[in-house]
Amino acid sequence: MRITIKATCLLALVLSACTVGPDFQKPDSMLPRNGAWQANPANAPATHSNVVAEPINAEWWNLFNDPILTSLEKRAASGNLSVLQASVRLGQSRAMRGIAAADQFPMLNGNTSYLRQQMSEKGIVSLFGGSSSGAVANGKGIGVVGIPATNIPPFSLWQYGFDASWEVDFWGRVRRELEAADASVEASNEGRQFSLLAIMAEVARDYIDLRRIQRLLNISGQMIASAQENLDLTSQKAARGTVTELDVVQTKTQLANFQAQVPQLEQLEAQVINQLSYLLGQHPNALRQELATPVAIPSVPQRVPVGLPSELARRRPDIRQAEAQLHAATADIGVAVADFYPRVTLSGSIGLQGLKLKDVVDWSALQYAIGPSITIPIFQGGRLKSTLELRKAEQQEAAIVHHDTVLKAWHEVDNALTAYADEQRRNDWLVQAVQSNRDELELARLRYQGGVSDYLPVLTAQRSLLQTEQDYANSLSAVATNMVVLYKALGGGWEQTTEKSQAEASQ
Repeated sequence: MRITIKATCLLALVLSACTVGPDFQKPDSMLPRNGAWQANPANAPATHSNVVAEPINAEWWNLFNDPILTSLEKRAASGNLSVLQASVRLGQSRAMRGIAAADQFPMLNGNTSYLRQQMSEKGIVSLFGGSSSGAVANGKGIGVVGIPATNIPPFSLWQYGFDASWEVDFWGRVRRELEAADASVEASNEGRQFSLLAIMAEVARDYIDLRRIQRLLNISGQMIASAQENLDLTSQKAARGTVTELDVVQTKTQLANFQAQVPQLEQLEAQVINQLSYLLGQHPNALRQELATPVAIPSVPQRVPVGLPSELARRRPDIRQAEAQLHAATADIGVAVADFYPRVTLSGSIGLQGLKLKDVVDWSALQYAIGPSITIPIFQGGRLKSTLELRKAEQQEAAIVHHDTVLKAWHEVDNALTAYADEQRRNDWLVQAVQSNRDELELARLRYQGGVSDYLPVLTAQRSLLQTEQDYANSLSAVATNMVVLYKALGGGWEQTTEKSQAEASQ
């Protein structure tokens, strides 16, 4: 008996080394192995912010040198509800992995029972020509299979012990399930990191947009003050009869148009502040006192580290997530293949049983059972074959998704680099346009005050200056926003922040 058990265990260990199904191979990232990103124009001015092939700072928002933005980013990493949801989903994946891992080990259960039973005259006893009240043949009582058919009184049955079972993983089905579960945990972790990356980028974009709106409000305030001065001057000249009432009406119209822009900008300001509050997991207007005071639009640094193209697949969490999902799909094929093979389960039980409670403490009441069982799939109506085809198709889809994710990331980086360089060129021209419009407005005012021309050139110059001032503010914001988009495309800013926010969320 002992030799048989040892031989069975040895055979199980030898055969468990076999694992059916394909082994996962890391897919080709299709990214350049060497070289740097080609983004800086050859004739770019020295004042421009240029990208450099240097390691990316995980906390890239610090490059803006804005302490308020830095504070918002840290609070968003630990307080954003979407990130917390992703953390919970990661915990769920780890729990599911624990469930899959449990199949590697024997299942051991303890049991105890008490049974009070009365035999039925119409039950099992009657199958053998007996009854619980007994029968007589040739003057002798007969019963069930040699048991005297005297009255069988109600009896008690006491029992306690243990039972165990273990599926011998001959074909690696359990190991493939665990491999798929590990890959799913990794995919959930990368999904959480991608969610965090998106939130960090959104906080920076909204913050930059807020400062843009506040600058537009400041520009509107300056234009209103200028239009009010012009209205006062025109009213005085109209009182002296040097200008017509038409000039006064035109000046009032210009002032009203400038004032009409303020409520809309204030509405946008309130909405962006609330959006930032939401991203930090706080109630509306929670950040109003902190953000209501206008400050300059964050300026970009002289050098922007962007790493190397070959690092993109390692840095982008969505690429890593797609790779992990491909790994899980590959392991699922092994599970489907293993279902074609027999399943061998070792099971056994041991316990004590007696008709009296005092008997179940005696070794003579010992009972046990042990032995293997084999389940062989013979006919499943095509279910196993269809499942295998499904798993193969899912792996093919996961491979395409991975390819698409890498290609999309590459395009995003290339577009972001182009936008970052081109917007700075546009910004240079807008600086000149603003200065030209200011000179034009000053000349028009001097001519109007000197009575050389009417008020129309002043109106035209004011409208042009307002437009170019707004365009310049929008361009400054676009340059900073494009840097944010660039770092999001590069996948920067989640490695260290993820660990910090996870630790804070668990406290």
